[in-house]
Amino acid sequence: MRRLLPAALVLVAVSAAVAQSTPSTQPAAIPPGEEGAKARLNSSPRHGEFIDITVPGRDKPVKAYIVYPERADKAPVVIVTMEIFGLSDWLRGVTDQLAADGFIAIAPDYLTGKGPNGGGTEAFPDRDSVVRAVQGVSTADVIAINNAARDYGMKLPAASGKTASIGFCWGGGKSFAYAAAQPDLNAAVVYYGTPPADPEIAKIKCPVLAFYGAKDNRVTSTEAPTAEKMKNLGKSFTPHIYDGAGHGFLRAQGDPANLKASEEAWPLTIQFLRENTK
Repeated sequence: MRRLLPAALVLVAVSAAVAQSTPSTQPAAIPPGEEGAKARLNSSPRHGEFIDITVPGRDKPVKAYIVYPERADKAPVVIVTMEIFGLSDWLRGVTDQLAADGFIAIAPDYLTGKGPNGGGTEAFPDRDSVVRAVQGVSTADVIAINNAARDYGMKLPAASGKTASIGFCWGGGKSFAYAAAQPDLNAAVVYYGTPPADPEIAKIKCPVLAFYGAKDNRVTSTEAPTAEKMKNLGKSFTPHIYDGAGHGFLRAQGDPANLKASEEAWPLTIQFLRENTK
């Protein structure tokens, strides 16, 4: 014989079920794809804001987007380097996800001051003009800005003193280059980015985790020789190549193979960052 629940208990049970099924009440397991980035930002419970970072040698500060995790203890800082598409909503969505996973995440806009009327990414009229502008940003500029962002982050009262970098596409290569340039970096993550030149690879001290799409031969063809060089130099390098995935798979999750790659790569990313920034 089925026992009926009191009406009050039924209401509580239904309310709990609804709360559990509402996407905005729980942090997503992976960053949003490009199409879902704006909605993620609008529904995030975390504190995100634009800040100005002073960079030695520059007349004006560099704009950056920072998101804080919701945790009681101090957190590591992760510098997030954008794709060739600039400081987009998608990149800010990734920054928010890193905060959801427990990190203070800082994404500089390397186009600060390079746009129309002295603006940054937001000032360019279209994506093509952003791409052209990003192609003109030097590795030296990225390293200088990342160092300033790292210094800014480490001075925050909420920061633990551990730092890492992560980058995507154009930014993946820059994250790799930053690992070679910053000897005190604790970890570096490279999403479908090319390696630095051999003399720079020899300078890397932190462990590097890298992800590639099998259909992205332009970049993925660099994985095997890079792995061999890192091994011969005694460096920690862990690559992953995903069948069927293309370039930019974390952003282009509408493709099933890209989504599968994203669902596998992101947990590995967070595990790696946590292990190396304890």
